[in-house]
Amino acid sequence: MPAIRHGASRRLVLAASTFAALAAVCVSPMAAAQAAWPSRPIRLVVPFPAGGGTDLIAREVANKVATTQGWSIIIDNKPGSGGNLGVDAAAKAPADGYTLVLGQTSNLAINPTLYPKLPYKPEKDLDAVGLVAQAPLVVVVAADSPYKTLADVIAAAKAKPASLNYASSGNGTVAHLAAEQLQKAAGVKFTHVPYKGAAQGATDLIGGQIQMYVSSVPTLIGYIKNGKMRALAVTSAQRTDDLPGVPTVAESGYKGFEAVTWFGVAGPDGLPKDVISKLNGAFNQALKDPEIKSKLAAQGADVRGGTPEEFAALIRSEIVRWGKTVHESGAKVD
Repeated sequence: MPAIRHGASRRLVLAASTFAALAAVCVSPMAAAQAAWPSRPIRLVVPFPAGGGTDLIAREVANKVATTQGWSIIIDNKPGSGGNLGVDAAAKAPADGYTLVLGQTSNLAINPTLYPKLPYKPEKDLDAVGLVAQAPLVVVVAADSPYKTLADVIAAAKAKPASLNYASSGNGTVAHLAAEQLQKAAGVKFTHVPYKGAAQGATDLIGGQIQMYVSSVPTLIGYIKNGKMRALAVTSAQRTDDLPGVPTVAESGYKGFEAVTWFGVAGPDGLPKDVISKLNGAFNQALKDPEIKSKLAAQGADVRGGTPEEFAALIRSEIVRWGKTVHESGAKVD
């Protein structure tokens, strides 16, 4: 092999140095982009219409995160199919941290059993970021109803089985299944009247067409506070701060009863671990803010927080729990 002369050797060294410099130029923007996440707006999908309980919670928390972190977060309402359309859109988005979803009990824990052909599997197609809040359900009657307590309702149902009807925002919702659990615990039978959303059910309850309504505290708290509805019981293990005078179902004679709706942030499967960590830290920081606690409490919700692992474990356990109730109740989608 011919020997490399001194000049040629120098030229090779220079060429290698030039290549290394070019490589550094090519790689550094990518590294910088990763380090600078987020470098553009984050889309938070809300799988329900604007103005509802989930939407209000999403906007309050997202605004606090954006303000605290200096990020841009855009709320994208994608209602439809019990929240499935919005969750599916987020699950199928690129796993780069720029599309998230605020899921809840119905579309992350109930719908996998309720819908025979759900287009996503929450425990496989989504990466948990963190639990945000939870809210109890509340059993209400119209302000002029003869029923003053939950015991009055149960007594009426026992006297005339299936004569007392109740509204929920749809078949297979948390409210519907919680009412099914209550009937089982009390040994009574109500007649379920499902509505497509909360507004019409509330109107019919106040107008006397429906005797009882079961829904989340954020959905009905306005009617309770303005005196149009009377709250009989909440479904959480403890009383809620926003309705301190309202007993729990457990206190009303059904020990151990608990049924709440929870809200949490998730993203497409495959999110970078450092992105999940940043998001989780940002949301947990926001949830510790007294202003956020106060604003969510006004909506009947309690802040939660926690690790991604804890939220993922909650989703898995709730799928099993609510799946059992779906099968036992025979609930079907509309």
